[in-house]
Amino acid sequence: MGFISSKNLCRSLASLVVSILVLTSSVDGRFVVEKNGIRVIHPPSMNSKQYDGAIANFGVPNYGGSMVGSVVYPDADALGCSTFDGDQPFKSKDNLPNILLLDRGECYFALKTWNGQQAGAAAVLVIDSVDEPLITMDAPEETSAAGDYVEKIGIPSALIQRSFGESLKVALKTGDVVLKLDWSDSMPNPDARVEYELWTNSNDECGPRCDEQMDFVKNFKGHAQILEKGGYTQFTPHYITWYCPKPFIKSSQCLSQCINNGRYCAPDPEQDFGVGFDGKDVVFENLRQICVHRVANESNRSWVWWDYVTDFHIRCSMKAKTYSKTCAEDVMKSLDLPMEKINKCMGDPEADVENEVLKMEQDSQVGRGTRGDVTILPTLVVNNVQYRGKLERTAVLKALCAGFKETTEPRLCLTADLETNECLKRNGGCWMDSTNNISACQDTFRGRVCECPSVNGVQYNGDGYTRCEAVGPARCTINDGGCWSETRDGRKFSACSEFYQSGCHCPPGFHGDGQTCEDIDECKEKQACQCNGCTCKNKWGGYDCKCGGNKLYMMEQDTCIERNASKFGWFVTFLVLGIVSAAGIAGYVFYKYRLRSYMDSEIMSIMSQYMPLDGQQNNQVVHHEAEPLRQGSAV
Repeated sequence: MGFISSKNLCRSLASLVVSILVLTSSVDGRFVVEKNGIRVIHPPSMNSKQYDGAIANFGVPNYGGSMVGSVVYPDADALGCSTFDGDQPFKSKDNLPNILLLDRGECYFALKTWNGQQAGAAAVLVIDSVDEPLITMDAPEETSAAGDYVEKIGIPSALIQRSFGESLKVALKTGDVVLKLDWSDSMPNPDARVEYELWTNSNDECGPRCDEQMDFVKNFKGHAQILEKGGYTQFTPHYITWYCPKPFIKSSQCLSQCINNGRYCAPDPEQDFGVGFDGKDVVFENLRQICVHRVANESNRSWVWWDYVTDFHIRCSMKAKTYSKTCAEDVMKSLDLPMEKINKCMGDPEADVENEVLKMEQDSQVGRGTRGDVTILPTLVVNNVQYRGKLERTAVLKALCAGFKETTEPRLCLTADLETNECLKRNGGCWMDSTNNISACQDTFRGRVCECPSVNGVQYNGDGYTRCEAVGPARCTINDGGCWSETRDGRKFSACSEFYQSGCHCPPGFHGDGQTCEDIDECKEKQACQCNGCTCKNKWGGYDCKCGGNKLYMMEQDTCIERNASKFGWFVTFLVLGIVSAAGIAGYVFYKYRLRSYMDSEIMSIMSQYMPLDGQQNNQVVHHEAEPLRQGSAV
């Protein structure tokens, strides 16, 4: 028998767990294909019936709206697997946008849509290659090269049945075909409030999918909190968990991936049981994030979940090796969350009993009513309908707004004017210098962001939550850059110096770490005033040195010189000064004379160049005046 690596075993076990979970827990569950309506406007012979299109799991469906466009079917490369020739050949040339019709096969659905978008199409319809119920066109596996274009798709697309697609091809051979794509009924709006839920994960080591989830949470936070505070929406976060089959409960794989005796599991983040974090670490943090929302919701602060998840991702990342309970508690403290209540909600992960919170999560994964099973992450559900399209701020906001009845949409759906005011309370949980009223809390359209500020040309660096430090030459203008400073007898010394970009350095005459500085006794430590006959007296920040007799102390040379020189010395001094002065005066006179001579010669040179011209002009005038007289004489 061959050996199986721990990584492959992890993958095999994860697949087995998912299969068992689906088979045993999803008896009534199913995958639901979300659809939009399609009606043929022209030709009239086809407009008696409404057709369905299966909304793709990428791009931007026009939830709540509709599109009327002309159908185009390419003469070549009807599969759309290659870039179309020409400069946007399917871009509209009249008032109607073009809806590109393509055949299924040979390449990813998303690639077909991307090539259609690049060619100028406003929407893409893919014709199924077999007669079957409609399926959802999904994005390619994250391991493929599709990451370069999937997130850039900004048009809607859908899969249509083979029979409908073939009838459109036939109609195109005899004339124009105009369709109306309608998403107005794709998002139900049963009441004045939109209920939506996000199935996500606290793991940040699962590649592009994890990055997509966290980017969405960070960017959508501002919108979500405004809608929640206004009572327009009810948001609920969810987390997928699996369970370990009984024969494997005591295995090292289940022990590392599960809590509560195998009842709730998550795959190993690195897919390697021997390194990094374990699956049970993920389950435990997922549970904490559910309880953060529950406890915050009880105090009518449900929107704090968005702050917690965003801050946790920044401060407690697996990639930074800070993913831990201690880090999570620091985040909760900064947001003023009651840790005792949250810990009580989480329960004991080592207990051999059902966890009420996680049990409800497993039950919620099963689809009921019009909603299908939740099997992938991330999944967004709006008004009990699974959202289709890319997980992006503006696309999701449009889907939520479509969940309101007409004329009942909140202001956020009608304008981009956003105001969260999250920094007004407790400074948003960010760093703050109360002495100088400087804060790292920034109120943006994404909600509150903790970023070290730039104030009056002074840049602060740090994590924005617990620490910000002034850096750069101008840092000493604000609170002495956070360094030691003291004033005595009108003299001020500071450990902040513009010669350093950062850090605190005690000034000359002091020693210390820059946060505290003590005076150096230069006299006692024999750092100065070592010349013969010198006497040293220490003072704060310096020293005084005096020489005996009538001598003068020279600090740079640490020596004493005679204060009064001899008569001969004075004579020599005055003689030297006289010679220097006379030389200076002579040089000045010589300079002035030469400058004047130079200027005179330059002026004469310039004038000599213009004088001939003047003479020439005078001669010409005389010539013209004299010429008529000679003619008159001849007559």
